[in-house]
Amino acid sequence: MKRLALALLMLTALLPQAQAKDVLAKDAFGAHKLPALGEAQSHGFYSKGCYAGGVAIAETGPHWQVMRLSRNRRWGHPDLVARLQVLAADASKVGWPGLLIGDISQPRGGPMTSGHASHQIGLDADIWLTPMPDRILTAREREDISATSMLKKGKLTVDDNVWTQAHFNLIKQAASYSDIERVLVHPGIKKKLCETERGDKSWLRKIRPYWGHFYHMHLRMGCPQSSPDCRKQNAVPKDDGCGKELAWWFTDEPWKPAKGPSKPPVRDTMKLSQLPKACMDILNLPAPASADEVTSAVSSQ
Repeated sequence: MKRLALALLMLTALLPQAQAKDVLAKDAFGAHKLPALGEAQSHGFYSKGCYAGGVAIAETGPHWQVMRLSRNRRWGHPDLVARLQVLAADASKVGWPGLLIGDISQPRGGPMTSGHASHQIGLDADIWLTPMPDRILTAREREDISATSMLKKGKLTVDDNVWTQAHFNLIKQAASYSDIERVLVHPGIKKKLCETERGDKSWLRKIRPYWGHFYHMHLRMGCPQSSPDCRKQNAVPKDDGCGKELAWWFTDEPWKPAKGPSKPPVRDTMKLSQLPKACMDILNLPAPASADEVTSAVSSQ
């Protein structure tokens, strides 16, 4: 009887933890407004993971402004935030007036409460293809302004009344960094880049066509060497991707409606128990006293 009582006691002690693992991961991670203090580490995969040691990019910088501030998604691995700051400065030298930065990650990553399937380990960032205006936008404007589509209405090809050489320069600059492994764009944008580049096209292998992404580009950084628990993505093909691979996107096949009943996004059903074990610990790590303590050192304008 004593052994049975002891076993029941141990089971009762473990029950809250077991129940915690069964909650929706998006609810657990979405509830955190500040990052987990500690060494910067990405755990898991881009669409199934979390990270610690995150930092925020300043809401307004010398060559960027963050949009949709109410979402609290200006957080990322320090390496990515540093790369965005470099891109902003470099892009200004090739004719781009400044970055409008969309979603990066939640403070501790994990599945988002809405939107993306990826952006979970602090290594993804969305950059609008709308040029930054020559003034600081108000908080209200950052919520209300819509990004501009690069496509002709109802078509899969780029609208030349919207597209400029500066758009080409921006995307090429983003692909130039060795730590950026992919730049996701709409197939029509990839097609335009392939048609425009007259020199070395090797950089175009990083430009990956994907559904959506007609008003922004999605940067994806490779796993940092300091994050051994980060699962690498497959390498991009060695060719420039401007041939048969791209032509497929301009057939009917990619745009056929899915067969059968629709399923909820994985983001909406993923449980904590499905994430890497480290993610449970990250949820319980202490937070900084404020966002200011872990915001990029680059001062606002």
